[in-house]
Amino acid sequence: MERARWIFGPLGGVVLAGAVNATGTGLLAEVSMGEFLARRRDDVERLMDGIRSVCRFDDEAMAIADELGWFRDYEVTAPYPALYSGNLAADPEFLRRLDEPSVVRRMCRMAADLQLTEFLGALIGVVVRVETEAETDTGQGAARIVDVLALACDLADTSGGTTPAQVFRMWRVAQLPGILDRRSPTPAYLKAGFRAYDEVLDALLVGDAWRETARPAAGA
Repeated sequence: MERARWIFGPLGGVVLAGAVNATGTGLLAEVSMGEFLARRRDDVERLMDGIRSVCRFDDEAMAIADELGWFRDYEVTAPYPALYSGNLAADPEFLRRLDEPSVVRRMCRMAADLQLTEFLGALIGVVVRVETEAETDTGQGAARIVDVLALACDLADTSGGTTPAQVFRMWRVAQLPGILDRRSPTPAYLKAGFRAYDEVLDALLVGDAWRETARPAAGA
């Protein structure tokens, strides 16, 4: 069940950021987690089905989502976005400003970035383990990971301000170097799996697209 907690822990932060962003005001008093989840029920169900499929979770593992309590109605107060943003509000002076909409929006942007990055890292870690245990080729779950990540990004921010490609690149610089470091305790098979997913996800999400946009500017 530990693997399910790796996944659903950061996903709770993603959903919270989405609920706050959905108000359009940054006022926590206007956040209704229950209303947000009800309105996005189909998207949440598709996301959960995608997680079940790519991670090969059984009913017991999926039940962890309900156990954690992040996917049902609860009152959203300032400590939640502060926690999910990596304690951005740890400064005592900053704590006095948690009722300011601009501060809340800033925390939620950081929370979305941080928790989506953690979510992607957990997805890759679980899928590599699943593929290794099943003795299948590493990288087969890449397309489904992209689909799941796209749903999570849309839950966090429907404006499209955070894309799967951006999350992948944040994960690659924030987590992958530590995983692959020769001093890292990460087992060799996991390092190999993470390398493989870095390559295939790069091809799916980034590739050489930036070159095509850069050429017209360079020739202008």
